[in-house]
Amino acid sequence: MTKTPHRRSAIAAMYTGLALTAIATIVPYLDRATTHLLADHIRAGYPAYTQARVDSAVTAYLVLLSVIGALGVIAWLWTTWAVRAGKRWARPAATAMFVLGTSAGLTGLLTRDTSGETGLPPALGWAGMAPCLAGLLAVALLWRRPRPMRPVADGVSDADPADTGHDHHAPWRRTR
Repeated sequence: MTKTPHRRSAIAAMYTGLALTAIATIVPYLDRATTHLLADHIRAGYPAYTQARVDSAVTAYLVLLSVIGALGVIAWLWTTWAVRAGKRWARPAATAMFVLGTSAGLTGLLTRDTSGETGLPPALGWAGMAPCLAGLLAVALLWRRPRPMRPVADGVSDADPADTGHDHHAPWRRTR
């Protein structure tokens, strides 16, 4: 892959996704220390649970979400490295990681447990979906084709030589 504005933008989107994944991984811990959304959600779904059992369920969710978050961070770092290094397989790999990440996010957002409610409170489920937006943008930019070049009568090009692989004297101009 040549270094194009689309690729640079995709890399920026990937770093944004990495940051959103780290934030989404930290949010449940902040919730446990402050608002207790997860604990309240579990308590509402299972009113017969003791406080110890609610705490145990919260801990299980924290472990699960931490593992998913760590895998997400690894996936972002790996695919960003592949794109930056210009690996031929970077686009399909980024697409596959996007599909896996979106599947994990949707699972957290939509899966209902035995109480009939979603396992995660909606705020935490949506926090898990936030990195998917950056992933969608990154994948779209990676697969976007550069604008076609057309000959120019005056021999002057308005294209960036680093972007096109042509020297600046080549008689080509991007179409509008």
